[in-house]
Amino acid sequence: MVGHLIAGKAVFGSLSDGREVHQIVLSDGTLSVALLSLGCILQDVRLAGVDHSLTLGTDDLAAYAGPMRSCGSLIGPVINRISGGAAELDGTIYSFERNQDGKHTRHSGSAGTNRLVWDVAEMDETSVTFETSLRDGTGGFPGNRVVAARFSLTEPGVLEMRVAVTTDAPTWVNFANHSYWNLDGTETYAGHRLQVAADRYCVPGPGDLVTGEVLPIDGTPYDFRVGRMLSPGEDAKLDLNLCLADRRREPTPVLTLTGESGVSMVIETTEPGLQLYDANGLATGSATGHDGRSYVPYAGLAIEAQAWPDAPNQRRFPSIVLRPGRSYEQVTRWRFSKS
Repeated sequence: MVGHLIAGKAVFGSLSDGREVHQIVLSDGTLSVALLSLGCILQDVRLAGVDHSLTLGTDDLAAYAGPMRSCGSLIGPVINRISGGAAELDGTIYSFERNQDGKHTRHSGSAGTNRLVWDVAEMDETSVTFETSLRDGTGGFPGNRVVAARFSLTEPGVLEMRVAVTTDAPTWVNFANHSYWNLDGTETYAGHRLQVAADRYCVPGPGDLVTGEVLPIDGTPYDFRVGRMLSPGEDAKLDLNLCLADRRREPTPVLTLTGESGVSMVIETTEPGLQLYDANGLATGSATGHDGRSYVPYAGLAIEAQAWPDAPNQRRFPSIVLRPGRSYEQVTRWRFSKS
C-alpha cells in the first residue's frame, strides 16, 4: 500500500478455523492507520508526505496467525512474562500456560488477546472501538472481564489508544500494544535517534525475566535520557523494561524516536513502564511486509507502554491487580511529524 489508506471497513481474510477478520482504516488527511479485528493489530501507519509505512506489518493474514503473531497487536490480559507460570492473589495460587521454556508464561500464552478476533463495536472515519470478553479461568486468569479498545485520530498526526477493562473478580491486568517501528522504511532502524524519560530499569535475568531488582540507569547502556543514535547489532541487547514512574498517571510524553528521514514519533502514556525490544530475534517466516519487503532482525524497534513485568510475583513493583467495582484504563498516544 502506498500513500494514504482509504477510510472504511473491509474483509481482510479468514483464519484456518473460518473466523473472518476485518480491516478498519481510519484517516483524517494527515494520518491514516489500518487496524485488524484480529488482536487489534495496528497493521499500517501512513503520514502525509511519507511514502512508506512507519510500522512493520503485512498483508498476509496467515503470518499474523503464525510468526508475526505479536507484531502490532494488543496483548493482554497480562503482557510480558510471569515467572514460574504461576502467581498468588488473595491467598489463591493461579497457574498459567507455561509457553516459555516450559517454565514461564509469556504474553498470557494461547489465551492472549492478540489471538482473538475482536468485535467491532462502533466506528467512523477517525475512530474505532473493538470489544471482547474473557471468561473466568481462561488461560488460568480469574474473573469474567470485559475489554474495550478504542483507537482514534484525535488531532492531526496523533493516534490515541484507550484500553478499558472491568472484572467481576480480583484479577491481573497489564495490556500493551506490541508494534515495531521503523520511521525510515529501511531494512533496519539503524540511525534512528531514541530518547526516553526513564531513570531506572528492571534488571533482566535468564530468559529475559526480571530479577526483581530495580537499578538507576546512570552509566548503563540503557540510559536514553539525553537521546542517542541506535546501532542495532552493535549496541547492548535490548529486551527490558525502563521505569517511567511508580504508578499509572496522566498521559505523559515519555519517548521520542526520530529517523534519519526526519520523521519523528513521540509517545505519551499513562503507563509506568516501557519495554524496549531490539528485534534481534525477529523472524517472520516467508511473510513479506509492506511494499514487498522481507523483514530481518532489527527491522523495527518494539516499544511497549506497560506496567512493570512479572508484577504478580514482584510485590515491590507497581500492582496490576484489578478488583470488582474498579476500572482499568490505559491511554497511549503516538504523535507523528516530519521535519
